[in-house]
Amino acid sequence: MHPFRRAVEAGDLAALEALFADDAVFTSPVVFKPYEGKAITAAIVRGAARVFQDIRYVREIVSADGRDHALIFKATVNGLQVHGCDFLHLDGDGLIDDLTVMVRPLSAAKALAEAMGAQFEQIEREVSGAQTQGAEVP
Repeated sequence: MHPFRRAVEAGDLAALEALFADDAVFTSPVVFKPYEGKAITAAIVRGAARVFQDIRYVREIVSADGRDHALIFKATVNGLQVHGCDFLHLDGDGLIDDLTVMVRPLSAAKALAEAMGAQFEQIEREVSGAQTQGAEVP
């Protein structure tokens, strides 16, 4: 079982954030442009943790070299059943440098887009806070 799956299922957000490379890229199922950087990727994943209810992984597929993982899940968003997949790519250090999420059906994707849209003000505050904490003080 990949540590990402273990952390999601346990609701361990600190462990999740520790799995991302600094140059991680998050590709959303509902937004065209990918989000770049660990801070925004981690903040989006925290937002998703607030939106998805009853998430459970039903299958995990791993490439022969162990650097690509497909984690198939089922969850609920605003009362709608969501089927999806988290595609992970690991860098040379074993950190996630690419996370792509796909979901179906369309009604659930629309519900997810709406629910995540409602999270984005908080996500932006979290990213601003992370960047402020990481800034050097003169």
